[in-house]
Amino acid sequence: MRDVRERTESLESLVKKRRRDPVVVQTLRSAAAATIAYVIALRLSPEQLPLTAPLTALLVVQVTLYATLTNGIRRVNSVVAGVLVAIAFSLLVGLTWWSLALLILAALGVGHLVRVDEYVPEVAISAMLVLGVTTVGDTAWARVVETLIGAVVGLGFNLLLAPPVWVDQAGESIEGLARRLRQLMLSMGEEVAGRTPVERTAARLHEARRLDHDIVEVDAALRQAEDSLRLNPRVREGLLHRVVLRTGLDTLEICTVVLRVLARSFTDLAKEREPEPLFTPPTGAAVEQLLAEIADAVVSFAVLVTTSVSANAESAEARLTAELHTAAATRDKLAQLLREEAERETRHWQLFGAVLTEVNRILDELDTEHRTRRLLEELDRVSQDQRERMPRLTRLRERLGVQEQLWRNRTGMGGRFR
Repeated sequence: MRDVRERTESLESLVKKRRRDPVVVQTLRSAAAATIAYVIALRLSPEQLPLTAPLTALLVVQVTLYATLTNGIRRVNSVVAGVLVAIAFSLLVGLTWWSLALLILAALGVGHLVRVDEYVPEVAISAMLVLGVTTVGDTAWARVVETLIGAVVGLGFNLLLAPPVWVDQAGESIEGLARRLRQLMLSMGEEVAGRTPVERTAARLHEARRLDHDIVEVDAALRQAEDSLRLNPRVREGLLHRVVLRTGLDTLEICTVVLRVLARSFTDLAKEREPEPLFTPPTGAAVEQLLAEIADAVVSFAVLVTTSVSANAESAEARLTAELHTAAATRDKLAQLLREEAERETRHWQLFGAVLTEVNRILDELDTEHRTRRLLEELDRVSQDQRERMPRLTRLRERLGVQEQLWRNRTGMGGRFR
């Protein structure tokens, strides 16, 4: 009986988790919007199978409300432009092989002219579908009606049922990047403490370079999260969330670049000292210890950036501060050891200095004071950009007291990283 109860509880928790999963929510929303658009088009369109309406609704109901609004307008413009081009060609030349070629060229040109971006091919597709039938006028009108139905249903669906917010997924991506950085740092520290061949250090350098692909994937997830926060009625203080996550990813990206440079320094040092070890045993142990401490601090930084609950944020900040303090002490110890090695081996003093400079740069990027200044500067920059691009909306926000609330939260958010 107990096993059955535990399995039932686990199944219920899994179902609840899936119900909150943005992928599941988005799939259900897209299917429902397309079905509703088709039912409405059956009553309003002269076509027997008005599939353009559900297709438009499916494309318009994007993952975010911001993308829905922008894509809906562009898609309607692309279809209407294609229909107008098809009507013009049908009246002038009809459908032949050469007129089809001219139609495609003209439609693609018009698509770029009306700036429908990724829907430029839709202009040509709409034009060919309309031109390929005999009753051009009826078909053109039906296609425009179906497109409008699909776009309105898609827009209304996202206004009434707000799309999911992808902040958690972006946070998981950022934490995943930090943990990959940590694993690479631990591997590099373990290897430089012993007799490391050049091939091993070169392999770590290539592994550090491959982290650029991970950053691209995290950046895509973060862009999706940023769009999901824009114009979303379920989200308050979306600007703060966007800036905190974006600046956090920027810091991790800088750490990744510096780590790649550090791997390059280790590789050059291994070439210079082969077959001897990179460092003496005391120095190698200090390097391994420092990289392990920095690796833990990188993960704590990612947890701090992606934590929204104040209590958890405070504990994450305290843990990060303690880890940075410990790493700074180890850094000072390493600096003395590297100085002694540089005095004994003057040929390698530049590489020893480069190693110390690179670990210092990572520690500076993770520093909470540096993080606070960068966060507040980015908030000021984004706020200034909004004032310049949308002065009327900014004045309206100030009248409603939204701007003052943003500045109060800005101060509190900045204090969270001190």
